[in-house]
Amino acid sequence: MADLAITVTVDDINQLVLKDDLTDIDQWVQSAMKGKINHAWKRFRSEWIIKLMNDESFTGQIPSNKSDFVALVTSRADYKDRAARDAANAPA
Repeated sequence: MADLAITVTVDDINQLVLKDDLTDIDQWVQSAMKGKINHAWKRFRSEWIIKLMNDESFTGQIPSNKSDFVALVTSRADYKDRAARDAANAPA
Protein backbone atom coordinates (compact mmCIF):
# COMPACT_ATOMS: atom_id res chain seq x y z
CA MET A 1 0.00 0.00 0.00
CA ALA A 2 1.43 3.38 -0.99
CA ASP A 3 1.58 6.43 1.25
CA LEU A 4 -1.64 8.38 1.23
CA ALA A 5 -1.58 12.09 0.41
CA ILE A 6 -4.64 14.06 1.47
CA THR A 7 -5.56 17.50 0.20
CA VAL A 8 -7.85 19.77 2.17
CA THR A 9 -9.41 22.73 0.41
CA VAL A 10 -10.43 25.69 2.54
CA ASP A 11 -12.02 28.72 0.87
CA ASP A 12 -10.77 32.26 1.55
CA ILE A 13 -13.45 33.12 4.09
CA ASN A 14 -12.85 29.99 6.13
CA GLN A 15 -9.08 30.54 5.98
CA LEU A 16 -9.64 33.93 7.60
CA VAL A 17 -11.80 32.32 10.27
CA LEU A 18 -9.18 29.64 10.96
CA LYS A 19 -6.34 32.17 11.03
CA ASP A 20 -8.18 33.98 13.81
CA ASP A 21 -7.75 30.85 15.92
CA LEU A 22 -4.65 29.13 14.49
CA THR A 23 -1.18 30.38 13.63
CA ASP A 24 -0.50 27.55 11.16
CA ILE A 25 -3.46 25.75 9.59
CA ASP A 26 -1.35 23.03 7.96
CA GLN A 27 0.47 22.28 11.22
CA TRP A 28 -2.86 21.98 13.02
CA VAL A 29 -4.16 19.55 10.38
CA GLN A 30 -0.96 17.48 10.59
CA SER A 31 -1.19 17.38 14.40
CA ALA A 32 -4.86 16.44 14.30
CA MET A 33 -4.08 13.57 11.92
CA LYS A 34 -1.24 12.33 14.14
CA GLY A 35 -3.57 12.43 17.13
CA LYS A 36 -6.25 10.45 15.28
CA ILE A 37 -3.71 7.86 14.14
CA ASN A 38 -2.41 7.48 17.69
CA HIS A 39 -5.92 7.07 19.09
CA ALA A 40 -6.90 4.57 16.36
CA TRP A 41 -3.70 2.57 16.93
CA LYS A 42 -4.32 2.31 20.69
CA ARG A 43 -7.88 1.12 20.13
CA PHE A 44 -6.83 -1.30 17.33
CA ARG A 45 -4.02 -2.77 19.45
CA SER A 46 -6.16 -3.17 22.58
CA GLU A 47 -9.06 -4.73 20.71
CA TRP A 48 -6.95 -7.20 18.78
CA ILE A 49 -4.67 -8.28 21.63
CA ILE A 50 -7.80 -9.34 23.51
CA LYS A 51 -9.23 -11.12 20.43
CA LEU A 52 -5.97 -12.96 19.73
CA MET A 53 -5.56 -14.03 23.35
CA ASN A 54 -9.15 -15.33 23.44
CA ASP A 55 -8.84 -17.16 20.10
CA GLU A 56 -8.05 -20.80 20.93
CA SER A 57 -7.14 -21.45 17.29
CA PHE A 58 -4.42 -18.76 17.35
CA THR A 59 -1.25 -20.38 18.61
CA GLY A 60 1.35 -18.00 17.21
CA GLN A 61 3.15 -15.19 18.92
CA ILE A 62 1.75 -11.69 19.08
CA PRO A 63 4.29 -9.43 17.34
CA SER A 64 5.92 -6.74 19.44
CA ASN A 65 6.28 -4.19 16.63
CA LYS A 66 3.50 -2.21 15.02
CA SER A 67 4.00 -3.17 11.37
CA ASP A 68 4.11 -6.93 12.06
CA PHE A 69 1.13 -6.68 14.41
CA VAL A 70 -0.97 -4.79 11.84
CA ALA A 71 0.06 -7.26 9.11
CA LEU A 72 -0.98 -10.21 11.30
CA VAL A 73 -4.36 -8.75 12.19
CA THR A 74 -5.30 -7.46 8.74
CA SER A 75 -4.44 -10.80 7.14
CA ARG A 76 -6.86 -12.72 9.34
CA ALA A 77 -10.13 -13.97 7.83
CA ASP A 78 -12.10 -12.40 10.70
CA TYR A 79 -10.63 -8.93 10.17
CA LYS A 80 -12.94 -6.28 8.70
CA ASP A 81 -12.04 -2.63 8.25
CA ARG A 82 -14.53 0.12 9.09
CA ALA A 83 -16.16 0.12 5.65
CA ALA A 84 -16.70 -3.65 5.78
CA ARG A 85 -18.07 -3.49 9.35
CA ASP A 86 -20.46 -0.69 8.39
CA ALA A 87 -21.63 -2.63 5.30
CA ALA A 88 -22.21 -5.75 7.39
CA ASN A 89 -24.26 -3.78 9.93
CA ALA A 90 -26.26 -1.76 7.40
CA PRO A 91 -30.00 -2.31 7.45
CA ALA A 92 -31.27 -4.48 4.62
